[in-house]
Amino acid sequence: MDVGVKDLLRAGVHFGHQTHRWNPKMRKYIFAERGGIYLIDLKKTLRELERAQELVRRTVLEGKSVLFVCTKPQLAAVVRGEAERCGAFYVTERWLGGMLTNFQTIKKNIRRLKELERGAEEGAFEYYTKKEQLLLERERLKLDRYLSGIKDMAKLPGVVFVVDAKKEEIAVKEANRLDVPVVAIADTNADPDLLTVAIAGNDDAIRSVSLITRAIADTVESARQEIPEARSEEEAGEAYTYSSDAGDVEDSGSRPRRKRPRRRPVPEAIAQRLQHADEEGASEGDAEAAGEAHEPAEAEAPGKSGTKSRKKKESAGASDAEDADETPAGAPEEVMAAAEAGAEDGDDASSEKA
Repeated sequence: MDVGVKDLLRAGVHFGHQTHRWNPKMRKYIFAERGGIYLIDLKKTLRELERAQELVRRTVLEGKSVLFVCTKPQLAAVVRGEAERCGAFYVTERWLGGMLTNFQTIKKNIRRLKELERGAEEGAFEYYTKKEQLLLERERLKLDRYLSGIKDMAKLPGVVFVVDAKKEEIAVKEANRLDVPVVAIADTNADPDLLTVAIAGNDDAIRSVSLITRAIADTVESARQEIPEARSEEEAGEAYTYSSDAGDVEDSGSRPRRKRPRRRPVPEAIAQRLQHADEEGASEGDAEAAGEAHEPAEAEAPGKSGTKSRKKKESAGASDAEDADETPAGAPEEVMAAAEAGAEDGDDASSEKA
């Protein structure tokens, strides 16, 4: 969109704030003073607008995103509509502190919002109680209210476009801390030193903000069409995953991991290891054979427990022989001798009685 001085004049971009509400740093952008109101030099405004369009165009061609920021109620709908038309991200409800500097926490809230939306679509909350469903719905609406414009923003934006740099002071400071370029509509009460490109103009009138925002949105849209097909396919193939809470490499400041080279087998090392394993197996086999050779000797030399058990068995065998009044076959020699001795005693006793 080509914007001229006449377009800026018709939209009322040249009207500034009252003279007592001005920042001396904006003196170079002021043309004159009429009726207690500063008038802005539209030639300088047009020059800064062209610089801003060139910066935005270069940023989009590099594959980075643009973030529109405007929390004024009367201008939020205009900025939101232009951002959605060109496919940019936007914040029009409220700027949450740390939305850029603490982006990892914001990504967790975005993940929670997507989980609640998925659960509502799949009907997973039907098994909850009515009170739990109500609480989940309230949480989803609250997150959607503040994060719907940046729900698909996986990393920090390449440039931030701000309406009313004075009101969005926190957003400007966070962008400056992260070295993110800031393009803003700066009225006579703003500080141009905090902005990368300061578009001097009226930041309260709907026509003025709509004209400048439309020019920036048209630049974003035309730059997206100039992106090569290969790069657009790569962006389409990239999907946001919940496992990317660590952020992008550029955001976290860490270096990319290097791939480890694959280890190649060394025949000498493998042969040496197999030979060592065979030697250990042979030594273990010799030790087992030696242990088996010593086992019979230990069995032939019984201890005290062996003698006691043998005596018990012999006494039990003798008592059984006496009861049966005959010597069992295969009895030990001691048992046979004891039986013969008992028989002789019996004969002597019978002869004495006679």
